[in-house]
This record gives sequence, structure tokens and C-alpha cells, in this order.
Amino acid sequence: VQLQASGGGLVQPGGSLRLSCAASGSIFSIGAMGWYRQAPGNQRELVASIIFGGTTNYADSVKGRFTISRDNSKNTVYLDMNDLKREDTAVYYCNAKIRILTALRHSDYWGQGTQVTVSS
Repeated sequence: VQLQASGGGLVQPGGSLRLSCAASGSIFSIGAMGWYRQAPGNQRELVASIIFGGTTNYADSVKGRFTISRDNSKNTVYLDMNDLKREDTAVYYCNAKIRILTALRHSDYWGQGTQVTVSS
């Protein structure tokens, strides 16, 4: 199983970016999917998560600015980031709870990380 993230880059404060993360491989089912971020010197923190049915959860720091969504037919999760601030600068990682064809339970899988830099 692989999680392939894309969409990071350099953006000015107040700008927008969309991150995507597609899961592929021998997948039986996918539970919760989410985005985490890690800035230099900081621990990795949850940004947003979404369960299969669509219920979402956000960190207080991004509420009202970021929107997480998923397309279950494409095994893909998205993060729309608006009104970006310098403090949003970090490496963003996607995460998914995936049950593979030969397993009985879901396990954590991580994408490779994509850099988001907010700077003028």
C-alpha cells in the first residue's frame, strides 16, 4: 500500500493551496483519513481528519480556513487551505487507516510528506 501526496509549494500569506493524497495497492477498506503537519523543532500535529462517512475534525488553529474532504471512489483525501499564514509553514503528511486484503484489522499508513511554505 502506498499513499502519494501532492500539492505543496510556496504561497504568499493569505493565499490558498490544495493538497491531495491518493492511496493505492491491495486495499480492502479505508477508515479515517487525515492530514498532519510538522514544523522544524515541533512535534507532528493533527491538522484535520475525516471518517468514511464524512464527519470531520479540525485543529483549532485551522478551523474556518482549512477544509478536508475525501473521494472514496478514488481512495483520495484532500485538504483545501485558504487564508494561509506564516505559521502554517510545515511538512504536511497524509495518514490513512487501511485494511489490506490479507489483514483483519486496519493499520496506519503515511504519505511521504509535502512541503508547504507560506512566505512573502
